[in-house]
Amino acid sequence: MSTARMPVLFVGHGSPMNAIEDNAWNRDWGRLGRELPRPKTVLMISAHWETRGASAVSASAAPETIHDFGGFPQALFDVQYPAPGDPALAARVADLLSPDVVVQHPTRGLDHGAWGVLRPMYPAADIPVVQLSLDRGRPDRWHYEAGKRLAALRDEGVLIMGSGDIVHNLRAVDWRRPEAPDWADRFNEKAKALIVAGDHDPLIDWRSLGPDAEASINSAEHYLPLLYVLGAQAEGDAVEFFTDDIWAAISMTGVQIG
Repeated sequence: MSTARMPVLFVGHGSPMNAIEDNAWNRDWGRLGRELPRPKTVLMISAHWETRGASAVSASAAPETIHDFGGFPQALFDVQYPAPGDPALAARVADLLSPDVVVQHPTRGLDHGAWGVLRPMYPAADIPVVQLSLDRGRPDRWHYEAGKRLAALRDEGVLIMGSGDIVHNLRAVDWRRPEAPDWADRFNEKAKALIVAGDHDPLIDWRSLGPDAEASINSAEHYLPLLYVLGAQAEGDAVEFFTDDIWAAISMTGVQIG
């Protein structure tokens, strides 16, 4: 029996506290987990695993829960998300991205960009998860083209997910005021319009979009996971947005493709 093509998701993950707080964002992530076709495995591209010189995949059969943050309540450090890994998928990712080198990382766990959204989506932690790093030595278009190369996984029951934020500029955040700066609203809306239009080239070459993009994308690690998701889009895929909200200078906007 053939496997139905899986959608691809970009999730605006925001604060690590969204993993444990009861709010509209993680309730909507829970809705996605209930309503989407159940994946056999999740391939996660998170803003919080950066490498240089090669991509890497988590090849552990039992990835640990990484608490890669500071200054949060103990309850967040107590969270464990014991989802299994999938070494076979890790090897498959390397094959699809060949001849570019993909390191099979034997001990890498799941960072909060991964478990922070997967915990509300799949609270039973019973779906295997593999993480793919962001090789920051690559040009932006490489990440988009990598998404194209990985798109075959959609027909193999794999949910490809990017976890980051379209707008992410912590230096511009006033923690006492949740109102979004004008440039954040403008860029978020511009990005959404380009995504709906299927006009990906300006999103890849995001510096061409001017000062709003420069302020919104900033150091780019939270933006690059979006490019994998856009690269994995197939002709005719529907596009929907969820958790479409900006808190200060952080966009929570999520994208479902397919």
